[in-house]
Order: sequence, then structure tokens, then C-alpha cells
Amino acid sequence: MDADVIRDPLWDNIRLDRVAMAVLDTPPVQRLRYVRQLGHAFLVYPGATHSRFEHALGAYHLTGRALASLAERGELEGIDERSQRAVRLAALLHDIGHYPFSHALEEAGFPSHEAQGVAKLGVGELGSVLRETGDDALVSEIGALIQGRSTSPLQGLISGSLDLDKIDYLSRDARMCGVPYGTVDVDRLLATITVVEGERGRMMGVHEKGVSALESLLFAKYQMYRNVYWHHAVRSATCMFKRAARTAVRSGGLAMEQVAELTDDALMGRLLQADSEGLAQAVRDRRLHKRQLDMPASDVAEGVGGWVEEDPGRLEQAENELASEMGLPPGGLLLDYPARESMLSVDLPLRTRSGTVERLTDEGRAGQLGLPRVADALYQSARRLRVFVTEPVDLEIGRVMQLLA
Repeated sequence: MDADVIRDPLWDNIRLDRVAMAVLDTPPVQRLRYVRQLGHAFLVYPGATHSRFEHALGAYHLTGRALASLAERGELEGIDERSQRAVRLAALLHDIGHYPFSHALEEAGFPSHEAQGVAKLGVGELGSVLRETGDDALVSEIGALIQGRSTSPLQGLISGSLDLDKIDYLSRDARMCGVPYGTVDVDRLLATITVVEGERGRMMGVHEKGVSALESLLFAKYQMYRNVYWHHAVRSATCMFKRAARTAVRSGGLAMEQVAELTDDALMGRLLQADSEGLAQAVRDRRLHKRQLDMPASDVAEGVGGWVEEDPGRLEQAENELASEMGLPPGGLLLDYPARESMLSVDLPLRTRSGTVERLTDEGRAGQLGLPRVADALYQSARRLRVFVTEPVDLEIGRVMQLLA
């Protein structure tokens, strides 16, 4: 059979060619069935148990739709079938190095999941399938696409302001969580993605008539961060999990280099065995730390907490110091100040109705893209500084700010 069809709750029928089916049946891709897309969000939104496997299929499907749309308009001229296949496979494989429980472990200081995934491409059964399809050069090109360093004109379909990964996860996460926030004008976006001549050669851009659809994508991202990804209970569970994972690595109960091979349940099993602070068991039982402090980033002085995302070791020291002062045990107080400065970032070529090419950036474009000009205000409203505790304490905000300065 040259193609097979998989039913998907979001995109209905997803058609996979022979090569994609062979790749799908390899262990690194099958592992994704047992890695939840949204980590601990299911503790708040019970439907959020969908997997990275479903998301990989969705990204592959949208990539095929985008390529078909470009081909129909004659915009793939000079881009051979090999390059198109590499892009489709990169979409299918972009998350094979993903850790269990979403991005929590990368926040905890583990290496990037993209690098972990690229390391898996050329080895084992997956490496054999890819080489039978092409050669080592195909493996290298897929890896370059996943890491965002390919010179292919189609790189923007895998990473960038319009990448199809983003379109799938926002749409899928909203559907599975049962929230109305992730609405994206997918059909319009796919119809207006275009190949343009940029300063570094041909690259992916958007037609002027697709700017409103692009705004729908950006605003959906803001809404999902504010209401789902950074929901206070989701972040409490995430902080507890991160702390448990770092403690397990430090005690020797968990090897950092093995984590990218585990599933959600396998990792939780390891953490429960090495659970010296009781955090893993508390997460499993949904006995989450409660908010003692919750303030918007707009109320936090500039420069305070800027290091939190980059230095998890220093953050743990600050947590321990503050917990000791409050009479709480290690792990009894956790600090959270998530950052995603590129949340509403835009940087891509714009083909105008007159045929000229301009650049859409975070400054927007007069009369065209207004959302980036208010991006910082939206980001500041979505981002929050929180202190989670096991029991109420008399916490001084000034002391928290002093530790985070």
C-alpha cells in the first residue's frame, strides 16, 4: 500500500505515504504515544491527555497541506521532491527527543529536546528507515530543519513565526482542554503562506491578505499561555515536578542522559522511588502547593527575576533559603516566574498586494499588523510571579524581591 489513513479528532483524515508509515512504526516515534503533550495540564483540564504522537501526526498533516497549496500556485519550482520529503519527515520527527511532561525538564536545566531528537535520527531502526529512503544527507537535512538551521526555502514551515507545529499544538491543545482560546484561521493561513525572495534567498513568508489570520495565531498563543499553559495549578505541579527531578538526579536515582528515552509513567516511577522530599507523590496525588504570592509581571521591578529561567540551581538555593526563613522544609516553598519573551514575536517576509516584499517584525506594519505593538503589554499580563507553599506563611514581598534581584 502506497498510503494509509489515520483518523484524527482535529484534522479528520491524515494520509501518510509509505515512508511516513515506516518512520511512524519505529520505537522513537511510538514512544511519543506515552508522552503527554501538555505535561501536568491534565490535573486542571482532564481532557488534556493527548500525546506528542498525535501532535506529530498533525504537524505532518499540515505540512502536507501547505506543500500542496504551494505546489498548486506553482511556488515549489526549483524545490525538488527530496527537499519536500525532508520537510514532511522533519514535521513528523520534530519532537522525538522530547522529554516527558512537556518543557518542564528543560526549565529544570536539562539539554534542549531538539538536540536530543537530532541525536536519535541516524541510529537504530529509525536511522535504517531514513537511510533506505535517502542517505546520510537526508538524515542531516532533517536534523538541520528540526534545529532551525537549514538553508532550505521551506525551513519556515518547521520553525519560525508561521511554523506548522505551532498551528497544530494551539488548535489541538484548545480542543482537548475544552477551551475556546486557541482559535486559529488555519485554512486562511495555509492559503496565504508563500515563498518569497528574501535577503538570504528564497524563504517562507505570508501574503498581505493573510495578516488577519496571522494575528489570530498570535492572539491564540497569548490566550493559551494565560489560561492554560501558565494556569496557576499547572505551574504549581510543574514546579513540584521540576524540583523532584533535580533532586532525583542529584541523589543518583535518575540519570539525566536517560530521561529522553522514558515515557511519562516510566519517569514518574523513577521519581517516586527517589522521592526524598515527597514532591513526586504529592503531584501524583494532586496535593499541589498553594499560592502564597501571585502578582503580574507588570508589578515586578525591571531586572528582578531575569535569571530565574536560566539558573535553576540558583533558584533552588533561593527557595531553600526562603523556606528555611518561613519554617518550611526543603521543597515546601517554590518560586515560579516563567518566561517566554518570544511569545508574540514576529519576523517574516510579507508579500504585498502590489507584489513587493516587506518585512513584518515586532514593530508590526502600519495599517497591517497591530498586535506586535501591544505584545509586551499582553506578555506582561500573561506572565506572573508566584510563590507556592505547602501551608500558609507570613511572606514579605520585599524579601522575595530581594532574593530575585
